[in-house]
Amino acid sequence: MNTPPPRKNAEAGLYVGLMSGTSLDGVDAVLVDFGTHPLKLIAAHYLPYSRHLSARLLALQVLGDNELHHAALLGIEIAHLYHQAIDALLQGACVMAESVVAIGCHGQTVRHCPKDGYTLQLGNPALLAELSGISVIADFRSRDIAAGGQGAPLVPAFHEAVFRSPDVHRVILNIGGIANVTDLRPGSITKGFDTGPGNMLLDAWVQRHTGRTFDEGGKWASQGCIIPRLLNALLAHPFFACTPPKSCGREQFSLDWLMSRLEGSEAPEDVQATLLELTSISIISAIEHWCGNPHELAVCGGGVHNMALMKRLAAHLPNSRVFTSDTLGIDADWVEAVAFAWMARQTKLGLPGNLPGVTGAKGARILGAIYPS
Repeated sequence: MNTPPPRKNAEAGLYVGLMSGTSLDGVDAVLVDFGTHPLKLIAAHYLPYSRHLSARLLALQVLGDNELHHAALLGIEIAHLYHQAIDALLQGACVMAESVVAIGCHGQTVRHCPKDGYTLQLGNPALLAELSGISVIADFRSRDIAAGGQGAPLVPAFHEAVFRSPDVHRVILNIGGIANVTDLRPGSITKGFDTGPGNMLLDAWVQRHTGRTFDEGGKWASQGCIIPRLLNALLAHPFFACTPPKSCGREQFSLDWLMSRLEGSEAPEDVQATLLELTSISIISAIEHWCGNPHELAVCGGGVHNMALMKRLAAHLPNSRVFTSDTLGIDADWVEAVAFAWMARQTKLGLPGNLPGVTGAKGARILGAIYPS
């Protein structure tokens, strides 16, 4: 006699969230239980990309020969990596795939061009559904763009749902490859937008000169001195003066963009120190201009491990309490992946996943496409 599969509750069930961001370093996978309040992060798993895969993904950021074929093959490869991450995640949690309602899969962004009306994330969700035996919800950005929005950032809707306080003006700062903020001012609608480069240029520069994939703790940047001329040239990028809603990516802040502003005689560690200041100044300037003076700045994403960057942020915001999202109940390393588990749940429940005041869309929209198991 066959045992029937366990009943899956779309509202209070288990969801997997997958996030692989502009840093191109790997995939974060989380298992989230929405049957508790607050939600419970049951397990998490990180699967790094090989350098060869990261290089091929980076190559797709610019025009190239036969790029449609390369993109399709990379999508297949990433789907297999996602499946590996999910398999390890569920095994570690002793949870069967049949118990999971759905996978929320952001996909790997290789082009984000909302002004041209499109965004492109790789991951082949149909193949992932076939491999995993779990329904996959993906392509979250496209519906928002179709409705006239930027398609990003999307996580402010999640931040609003789980981090808003009725009496504390709190800003959530996510520092991934790109940095973005969510303004949760009591009595006001939620605002959010990309502020510019987070770890992306820092990682690219340290890899170019040391071979390491990131500047651990910001130690290398701490050995250098800020170059005022270079900092001013970088801050002159028109994106920083744009009014929200706004989003960005490698299209605006590439290594080539940085190289075009160097004279060639700069010490590498001084450039790293300048890039760290670019990240901190662009974040703080955006917060001060568009969010005012928050009581709290809760930071998540890989940038929380850059102690030099965290110190600069705290120094620039002396009247705000600066801490990581761990204090609010979700580990800073996994907030974005948890957000996409939440977005998958929103889709399954027929609820919007965007905030029009953040993305500029014409209205709230149910996001994502569902690939049944």
